Amino acid sequence: MLRWIPFGVAVAIVRALLLLMPQRLTRFADINLQLAFPNLGSNQRRKIIGGMWLSLARLIATAARFPRMKRENIQRWIRYDGFEHFEAARARGSGVLFATGHLGNWELSAFAHGLMSRPMGIVVRPLDNPRLDEFVTRMRSLSGNRVLDRRGFIRPLLQMLKENEAAGILVDQNVLLNEGIFVPFFGVPACVDATFAKLAARTGATVIPGFAVWDDAERRYILKFYPPVPITGDTVADTARIHAALEAAIREHPEQWLWIHRRWKTRPPGEPALY
Repeated sequence: MLRWIPFGVAVAIVRALLLLMPQRLTRFADINLQLAFPNLGSNQRRKIIGGMWLSLARLIATAARFPRMKRENIQRWIRYDGFEHFEAARARGSGVLFATGHLGNWELSAFAHGLMSRPMGIVVRPLDNPRLDEFVTRMRSLSGNRVLDRRGFIRPLLQMLKENEAAGILVDQNVLLNEGIFVPFFGVPACVDATFAKLAARTGATVIPGFAVWDDAERRYILKFYPPVPITGDTVADTARIHAALEAAIREHPEQWLWIHRRWKTRPPGEPALY
């Protein structure tokens, strides 16, 4: 249904359904905003949270239209900004790692890149429902992209980078204490999976922060590729730089980040829980 009804109507329907989500998610979002922007008042936080639900509704309504998106019409939905960073990275010949996150339309960013440029790999966690996971994987693959299971993605990803291909990984999620390291994120220590930085150092792949953000003036998304993040081999410093780039992009578009995720759930030993 969402695929065929007018886009604005589809977004409104999804947004209305999202507002029925458990209130605890809104509470998590408010806590996150207090951590990230301590100077914001409650009304400003509510406005950002409202924008977040609208952004998520847009993502879902857009994803429903993937079967209708082709190389010939994809520009109606999205355009590039900073594509030269990707071209320069490809010219270096060591592959490209897109450091991305739950900002804007992370589903469309990879899908559209497969149509506008060349197919890429996307690292995802399989959904718990096998039938739903099969459906979503099929949708994500319609533009030629390769879906890599997060539980065993290292070997196929290394092969892709060896062949000078690109892959995107969502780097903005909390991990358990024994799985990550702490780096500053909005001035608050966040537990981060350091695998991304280690892969970049090991392979020599160029790290490009990339996000598809909605532009009200153009009524479409802009796939922004930012300048490459320097990788030195110092895992903590490299991971911190990657997350600083992510933070900068979120600060540009705070209403388009998924604030309901408990990003700061894992705390350094001895610190109290935040949620």
